[in-house]
Amino acid sequence: MPTYRLLKRSAIPFFYRLPYSPIAIVLQNKPAVVSFCSLQSSPILSQFQSLVNRTVAKPSFDLLTMGSSGANAFKLADHPKLPKGKTIALIVLDGWGEANPDPYNCIHTAETPTMDSFKKTAPEKWRLIKAHGTAVGLPSEDDMGNSEVGHNALGAGRIYAQGAKLVDLALESGKIYDGEGFKYIKQSFDKGTLHLIGLLSDGGVHSRLDQVQLLLKGAAERGAKRIRLHILTDGRDVIDGTSVGFVETIENDLAKLREKGVDAKIASGGGRMYVTMDRYENDWSVVKRGWDAQVLGEAPHKFKSAVEAVKKLRETPKANDQYLPPFVIVDDSGKAVGPIVDGDAVVTVNFRADRMTMLAKALEYEDFDKFDRVRVPKINYAGMLQYDGELKLPSHYLVSPPEIERTSGEYLVHNGVKTFACSETVKFGHVTFFWNGNRSGYFNPEMEEYIEIPSDVGITFNVQPKMKALEIAEKARDAILSGKFHQVRVNLPNGDMVGHTGDVEATVVSCKAADEAVKIMIDAIAQVGGIFVVTADHGNAEDMVKRDKSGKPMLDKNGNVQILTSHTLQPVPIAIGGPGLAPGVRFRSDVPTGGLANVAATVINLHGFEAPSDYETTLIEVVDK
Repeated sequence: MPTYRLLKRSAIPFFYRLPYSPIAIVLQNKPAVVSFCSLQSSPILSQFQSLVNRTVAKPSFDLLTMGSSGANAFKLADHPKLPKGKTIALIVLDGWGEANPDPYNCIHTAETPTMDSFKKTAPEKWRLIKAHGTAVGLPSEDDMGNSEVGHNALGAGRIYAQGAKLVDLALESGKIYDGEGFKYIKQSFDKGTLHLIGLLSDGGVHSRLDQVQLLLKGAAERGAKRIRLHILTDGRDVIDGTSVGFVETIENDLAKLREKGVDAKIASGGGRMYVTMDRYENDWSVVKRGWDAQVLGEAPHKFKSAVEAVKKLRETPKANDQYLPPFVIVDDSGKAVGPIVDGDAVVTVNFRADRMTMLAKALEYEDFDKFDRVRVPKINYAGMLQYDGELKLPSHYLVSPPEIERTSGEYLVHNGVKTFACSETVKFGHVTFFWNGNRSGYFNPEMEEYIEIPSDVGITFNVQPKMKALEIAEKARDAILSGKFHQVRVNLPNGDMVGHTGDVEATVVSCKAADEAVKIMIDAIAQVGGIFVVTADHGNAEDMVKRDKSGKPMLDKNGNVQILTSHTLQPVPIAIGGPGLAPGVRFRSDVPTGGLANVAATVINLHGFEAPSDYETTLIEVVDK
C-alpha cells in the first residue's frame, strides 16, 4: 500500500476524501501521512495534486514517497525465542470438526492416520478451538460457523461482527432504513415493484427468514406498494424437506401485508444449488436459470402458488430442496405475476457474499457476457451487504460490511514473508479473498502467488468425493520444495463440499482423500525442515445426522435416519509440528476458549515475529526443557 508524506508549510488546515478512498489530513504546520489503498497510485496522485492546486490558492505541499509499500506501518518485532525463515505449511481442512465417534462421524469412520497421529504422538501440540458463534463474530452460540467468517477470522486475527450480526443490528436500530442503499431502492416504490431475491430458511449461513420478514414489514411501512419475492429453497443449511414450512410462513406474512393494501406475492423460486446460488463462476447456467425465472418470468414449471410448487416439485424422482427446478407463479391467465422490469427495485437478501456475487454481476454489469440476458431492465439494485469490496459490487447496499484491515497476510508480506496460496475453485476465494479481509488480489504480487485449480463442473461432489485434494497437495508440495516461499497456505474442501450432499459413504471417502493430501504436504515440510499448522474452518463431516437432545439420531416418519447436510457447532482441531518447530513450543493451557481468530497470532509467532498487540492472543508458548 503506497504511503506518501505531505509536508505543509502554510497555515491552512486541510481535509479531503478522494474517490479512491484515501484520506488526506494536514493539521496546521504539521506533516501528515496519506495511505492510498490502490497499488495503481499514479492516477490517484495526479488527482490529488490537481485537488491541492484547486483547493489551496498558493499550494505549499511537498509530495514525497515514503518507500514502495509503507512497510514501517506494518513492521513486526522479532519474536524473542522463535527464529525467522522457516517454511510453514498452513493447511485448512474445510468442514472438519471434532465429535464423538459413531457411524455418522465420517471422519472417524474414514481411515485418517495422518490427522489421527497428531493427537496421539504429540498431544501438547494438538488442541480444539471454537469455530462458531461469537468466536467468529456471529450473534450467538447457536449460530453455526461457515467458511467465509471462518477464513475472515483465521486471516484477520481479530473478531469482527459478521454478516448476520451486522444485519441484525441495522434492522433492530432501524439504521438500515436511513442508509443510502435503502434510499436508493425507495426511489422505485411509488411506480415500481420491490423484488427480494434470496435463500428462504432460518439456517443463518447465507440468510435468515426473520430478517426477510423484518425487511418486508419495514419496506411496506416506508412506502413499498408492490412487493415480489423470488425464493430459493435450502435443504443444505437446514434439514431437507423444511422448505414447505418456510414458504407457508412467508405466505402468511404476505397475506397480512395484502390486508393492509400492499400487493405482495411470491413470484418465482427454485433450489439453491440449481437456481441462482452458484459461486466463483463455477457454473453460470445456475445463475441463468434464476435470471430466466426472476427477470424474464420464464421457467419450465408454472404454478398458482409457491406452496403447491414446492410440494409438487419435491415429488419428482431424486428431488430435494437444494435441487428444485426453477418455477414461476402465474395468474389465472397464465401470466407470470412478478418478472423484474424497468423502474423496479431489487434487493438480494443474502448477507453472505459468495453465492450472490454472480447474480450481482448479472444485475449490475452493463458489459456482462456470461450468458444472454435477453432483456436487461433498468432497476435500482442493492445487496443486503456489499459482496465484494474490491470490485465495489454491488455499488449500492443496505448494510455496510465489516471493515477488516491489517490482516496477517498483509503484515507478513510487509515483513518479507513470501506466500503461496492454493485451493480449487469452490474454496479458492477463501484462502485469498476472505483470508485477506474481503480483499481481492495481491498485497504485493512480487511476494505472493495464488493458484486456483478448477473444480469439477456439472456434477454433485459426492460423485467425485476426492475432488481436487491430490492436485492441491501436489501444488503445495512443489511450492514447499521450491524454497521460494515462507508460507504455503491451502484449503482442502472435501469434508465440507461432500458433506453438504448428505452422502455419508462419499463423505467418508472425501475425508480419507483429505487426510492423504495432508500427508503429502507434511512429508514435504519434513524434507525442508519446516513447520506445519493444520486446522479447520468449521464442522460438517464429523456429524452427518440430526440428533435429539440426548444425542441420539433422529428418525423421520418412515423410520429413516434424518441426514444432516449443514455445518455444525462442533469445535475444530489445530495441530502444529515439523522438524523446524523450535524445542519447547507447545499449546498454552491458559487460553481454554481459543478460537479461529487466535490462529493468526500463532502463525505470526511461528514465522518468528511478535503479533500485533490488538490481535487475539497466540495459542502457543515456548518453555524450557
